[in-house]
Order: sequence, then C-alpha cells, then structure tokens
Amino acid sequence: MAGTLASEPESIEAYLSAHDSKSLLRFITCGSVDDGKSTLIGRLLYDSKLVFDDHLSALEVDSKKVGTQGDDLDFALLVDGLAAEREQGITIDVAYRFFSTDTRKFIVADTPGHEQYTRNMVTGASTADAAVILVDARKGVLTQTRRHSYLVSLLGIKRIVVAVNKLDLVDYSMEVFARVEASYRAFAGEIGLNDVVCIPISALAGDNVTGPSAHTPWYEGPSLLGYLESVPIDDDQPDGPFRMPVQLVNRPDPEFRGFSGRIVGGSVRPGDGVRVLPGNRESTVARIVTAGGDLDHAITGQSITITLSDEIDVSRGDVLAGMASPPGVADQFEAHVVWMSDDEMLPGRAYLLKMGAKTVGATVAKPKYTINVNTLEHMASTTLMLNEIGVCNLNIDQPIAFDPYSENRDMGGFILIDRLTYNTVGAGLLHFALRRSDNIHWQAIEVSKRAHAELKGQNPCVVWFTGFSGAGKSTIANLVEKKLHGLGHHTYLLDGDNLRQGLNKDLGFTETDRIENIRRAAEVSGLMVDAGLIVLVSFISPFRAERRTARELVGTGEFCEVFVDAPIEVAEERDPKGLYKKVRRGELAHFTGIDSPYEPPLNPDIHIDTVRTSPEEAADRIITELRRMGRLRPT
Repeated sequence: MAGTLASEPESIEAYLSAHDSKSLLRFITCGSVDDGKSTLIGRLLYDSKLVFDDHLSALEVDSKKVGTQGDDLDFALLVDGLAAEREQGITIDVAYRFFSTDTRKFIVADTPGHEQYTRNMVTGASTADAAVILVDARKGVLTQTRRHSYLVSLLGIKRIVVAVNKLDLVDYSMEVFARVEASYRAFAGEIGLNDVVCIPISALAGDNVTGPSAHTPWYEGPSLLGYLESVPIDDDQPDGPFRMPVQLVNRPDPEFRGFSGRIVGGSVRPGDGVRVLPGNRESTVARIVTAGGDLDHAITGQSITITLSDEIDVSRGDVLAGMASPPGVADQFEAHVVWMSDDEMLPGRAYLLKMGAKTVGATVAKPKYTINVNTLEHMASTTLMLNEIGVCNLNIDQPIAFDPYSENRDMGGFILIDRLTYNTVGAGLLHFALRRSDNIHWQAIEVSKRAHAELKGQNPCVVWFTGFSGAGKSTIANLVEKKLHGLGHHTYLLDGDNLRQGLNKDLGFTETDRIENIRRAAEVSGLMVDAGLIVLVSFISPFRAERRTARELVGTGEFCEVFVDAPIEVAEERDPKGLYKKVRRGELAHFTGIDSPYEPPLNPDIHIDTVRTSPEEAADRIITELRRMGRLRPT
C-alpha cells in the first residue's frame, strides 16, 4: 500500500510534531456525472484506514438501505452527506474531506458532475493545488470532462491526474485505457494542460487506488495515492512581490492600530517599505504581530497583523504591497467570467464585485465571445447563460488594486453578486486593465453641487416615476413640474419617450436595451442633480436593480421613488398611445406587462393608486412629500 495511517507514536507530542511538519495538498475530484468521484474518495478513506468504527458501521447499514452495490459497501456514501444526494445517487454540493498518511496531509473537495452544478465545481477548484479528473472507461471523454478540464486550466491548476475509472467493467483492457488517455491528452494539449498523469483504476474494487493492482500488469506507473503523496506542491507566490489585502483594521485599544490579513504573495519584514493601494500612500512596517508574539519575518500563507510607522489612512479592502513591484490600480478590465446563475447575465446591469475583502459596484459589458468547451471555438454572444464561460470587459465604480489572475490568484480572482438577492451569480479572473482606465482621470470641478443648489435656493433631488405604460406617470410628472415651477423651483423633466427620440434612439426593447436605457437616464439625472436641479424622471423602468442603481448615483435623501400604480387591465383600457393594441395585433414585442416583466417597487417612497387618486391629487401629494423631505424651500 502506497500510503498508510500514521504508526502509533511514542508520545502525543512526537505525533503532533510529526503531523504538523507534513505538507498539505489540496485537490479536487471532478468529471462527468456517475464517473465515480465520491466512490473514489470513499475508497481512499477506507483503504487508508481512516474510517472510524462508528462510521464504518453506519456505512454498512446505509449501503444495505440506500446503496447501489447490493451487499457490498457503497463507498460513495462516505462522502455524499446530503439527504438529496443519497436519494438521487449524485453529488450536489462540494464535499470536503480531510485525511492524512505517513507522508502528507490532504484536503479533498468532491465536486458535482452534473452540468447544473458546475458553479460548485468552480468553488472547489478555486483553492486546489491539483485535480483528479475521473473518466468512465466505458464512455470516454465527455462534454463535462472537457468543461471541467477547461475550468481547471482557467483556474490555474497545473497538476492533473486523469483517473480512468471502472476499468473492471471493460475487463481491465489496456487498449481501452490507451484510447481514453490519447483522447484526453489531445484535448489537454489544446488548453495548455501539460503536467498530466493518467492512471487506470477501479474505485469500487480498489485497483491502483492506494497500491498497484494485479489486474493491470501492463501499467507501471504510480497508484493514485502514491502520486498524490509525491506530487510537488507549488506554494502560492512565495518568491513574488509582497501582497497583503487588509481584512481588518485592528484597534483593541487607543494605543494600538494594526492591519490584519493573510499574505497572498511574497514576504515581509519589519523595516520594509510598503505602499497602500489603491490610495498610493507609503509607509514602513514597524511590527509583525501574531497571537504567538512578534515575528521578524512573515511569508505567503501566514495570517498576521502589521503596524506601520506612520499614521496613514488604511481601510478594509486596501492592499499592502512591496515598494519595488506594486500591483496595478484600475477600474476597467478584461476578464474571463464563468456564469453561475439560472438567470442570464445582463450587460449593463449593476452587480457587486467582491475580490478578497474589497466589494465594489460593477457592470459587465456584452461578451467579446464565449467558449465552446468541446471545440474551444470562440462564439459570438450577447449574454452569458448558466455555466457558460466568456471573455468580457468590466467597469467598476472605484479603482482597485489587482494583479492578473495568472500571476496571483488572490489578487486577480473575483465573484459577482446580485445586488438585490446577494446570491453569487458569477466568478471571474482578471486579465489586464483596459488602456482607457489609465488614460481617463476624474477632472476636479470647483463649482460644487452645493454651490449650484444655493444659487437656486433649493435642495436638488431626483423624483423617479415608475409604472406600466398608461398608468399615468407622464401626466402626474408634468403636473408636478408645473406646480414646482409655479413655486419658483428650478426643475427638468426627463421623459422616457423623449429620450428615445435622441440620446437613447439607438436602443430597442430587449432586457439588455432596457437596462442601458435606464442606465443612461440615471446618469443624466445624476448630472442634473449636481447642477442643483430637481429632476423629474418618468420611465417605465421595469427592473428593481436599475432603479436601485439610479438611487445610488445621488446622495442620501436625494432620491424619491414614486410608484404610479394601475393594474395592467386598467392601463390597457386607457392605452393613451395605442401601444397595447399594437401588442395584441402582434406588431410590438417585448412590451412591459404583456410579454416582458415588470418588477413593482417593494418599498417606494410614494405609492400612487391612479384608480382611486386623480392626477391633481397625486401631484399635490408628491409636492407635500418633497417638502417633508426638505427638498423644497419653506413656504
């Protein structure tokens, strides 16, 4: 057996010392569904004698109750812990297991094979040093095998084991193994996977899992465990430039101010000069503090607290970096994006981008292309669907410090989060900053919003009217502007139809175009608020995410959302522009409320029911609310 459980130690101290000195290998198992990933991990644990007696007893009971191997042990049940997994016989979530041999410690992530759970596979692969890709000897290399291999390559995992499994079901055929190996190596070469070892195994029978098998005398390579015990581990950026994202500003008392985080590249010593990014401030390391005392040297992977010799502004999400080779700072990038949501990616929609401890607002442009994982062909696309991989440009709302993912995983990997649900919808890898990010700089303007507002004697704001076509938005917005004008206030009305005559005339009515339509309107209204105006914006604006983005473009208290509410049946009956009739005749597609969705506000500042409220009454109510908000001068 290539690896066995550690022998009985002479003392607990000796055992713990030996255990601590072992290297740690993180690896994942991946591949297509039913290739035997969970069974393989269960077999590794069982043959390495790492299954406790009570677990073994439970395994025997579960194998008879829900197992798939008759009277034999079903090793997959050691890993498939969710009830849904046992009932369906599949892996759904990522299952992490720890085990140890005389040689090395291991953390293995058993990742799902089903295409719909590819997002979970990306999660498991993000911290792995090696990948074990299983291939069913009877089926050969499948689409999901290629997809997982491409993702492994994309995520920077260089050590690959191809475990050609279920060889017992093809009579341990050397020809079948050779055919699968040749097929896989041909694909691996196309995606840059060069360090590939192929091992013929039967996870169920234990062939070549922890030791050589008599059933494959023609195979002279290592067993799977033998390979995992001996494969070199590439420490993350041990010799690269120093990088430490700040996770916590540590202030236990007034006398101490430190910056805590994990070193993700290089090393640091007291006296080293550091740069704080993205603000580009400089200082010198005074102390390296840990729970066990101060250090005179810290390296990649260590979690520490650094104190600086200068009292400079450092915040959570900033990066402490070496002076000689600091990371880049930018707000526009090209990146690979792996889409993980059932809802398609919508170009122009505002998402949250989280990289380390830094969270910023981000929009994703239309993909430059998506990747066909079977042919590696670059495909034209306007969006990304679940599990698709594409190359896109990103725009974020503030500069961040970064390194390309190929140089530093922690400094170049990110996730995308839906702003309303806070679900993770995508993961990505930064390539480089776009050139225009370096060439465009914010121009300071000396006449401020406050100065514009004081000159006009008012407090600027956006009054955003949303609702179905025919609900009464434009009518009420016109009345509000007339009343404000009569009161001597400086206003401007942005109407959706009017903007589509000029600024937005190039946009259609798809979801993507609607998002861009509202993005432009929101940006214009924000500029008008900076000019000191009270801006009335009348757009259907069907999506909550874009209305929220519009709110966030102005200051606190400067946005008033007015839900002009009428049932779709009432709006269609009114049909002031004849649009509903065109929809019913099939002359107009993507119409909100009929064949395109509308997301009503969940908590609007003002809710106007236009069935029960006249336009005049609605306008007076809005004026009253604006006065209560302090937006209007006292009467």
